[in-house]
Amino acid sequence: MLPGTAISLLLSSLLLTACVTAPPAILLSDLTPTVLLRAEPLTGPENPAPIDDIDLLKLSPEMLEFLETNVYSNINRMKLNNLLAAIISNATFGLEFDDVTRTAEETFERRLGNCLSFTSMFVALARQVGLTASYQEVDVPPEWTHEGGVFVLSRHVNVHIDLGKRGIQVVDFNIENFRTSYDRRVVSDRRASAHYYNNVGVERMQAGQTSESVRYFRKAIDQDYDFGPAWNNLGTLYSQSGHPLYAEAAYLQALEVNPREFVAMSNLVKLYERTDQLEQATQYRRQAMIHRIRNPYYRYHLARQAFFARDFDTAIRHLKFATDKKENEDTFYFLLGLSYLQKGDKAAARQWLAKAEEVAEDTAQQSKYHDKLEMLLSAQN
Repeated sequence: MLPGTAISLLLSSLLLTACVTAPPAILLSDLTPTVLLRAEPLTGPENPAPIDDIDLLKLSPEMLEFLETNVYSNINRMKLNNLLAAIISNATFGLEFDDVTRTAEETFERRLGNCLSFTSMFVALARQVGLTASYQEVDVPPEWTHEGGVFVLSRHVNVHIDLGKRGIQVVDFNIENFRTSYDRRVVSDRRASAHYYNNVGVERMQAGQTSESVRYFRKAIDQDYDFGPAWNNLGTLYSQSGHPLYAEAAYLQALEVNPREFVAMSNLVKLYERTDQLEQATQYRRQAMIHRIRNPYYRYHLARQAFFARDFDTAIRHLKFATDKKENEDTFYFLLGLSYLQKGDKAAARQWLAKAEEVAEDTAQQSKYHDKLEMLLSAQN
């Protein structure tokens, strides 16, 4: 009985197909940014309502009271020190991290958030007491797997405080992801809002809330049309929902607004491999490698591999490239010094270990490099 029923349904389906004109095939060129943002394959014909504007930096009465109690100086440097001490202290505030993106008000109320959450809270509080506070994007180096073909790109955000003649102060709530040698730039509040909506969109996507994630990715792009991560994540949402052509168009749009959107490039390679478009996969893999080989941190990654394989000449070659591109990264000079030491060139090893100590940004690192240098010098005697 069951096999007969299945055959009947199949024949019925074939008959209907013969009587109805098939819709025209969708071409990649049809999938404009407007079509991608409409997202009918993800939400259906009923377009979900746009998200209302969220005041990322709104201050609650409790936040104002916190400032009155804890920030009592008229000098900007002291205001900053008072504010930092009050937030870090468990007695007055205390910090606890989780993976949820929140507004300044929500972060203060719950004492929980990620680096963007605490950055928003600090920017709001700092501005309220008269400090010139801005969001700052930090280019944290990608992390490569041992195969060297996959990387995870972290987009980190912290606080930039302009103290005028007293200089610039960076406030970072995830200090492990920040070094002063990293490239960074002050960004607008709208770009920060794009980060916020994009982050929440990813959280909704991970929770399986497809329509909600679409709404948040749209809002991120509305805040900053050139914000590549939101286009890339929209592509991932299409890909996970079984719409590879839409995913391809979204990844390409991410590269259109930012040709250095490496995650989108990597996603395109995977998509083309999965759909047997091997020529396109090869093209984008080659582009990714060209960008990667020019990245001083990737060359440092290759140098570490070569060093542990005892191929010190190759390690030195990669490190010379890396130090030419990035002159203030002490870890590059340190490994360069160790590579020359392993080759038996103690004069060059001393030179590069001394350089590592010179550019190191904190006393602990300086002490580490100094001790290595002292050990080398004592071995010479």
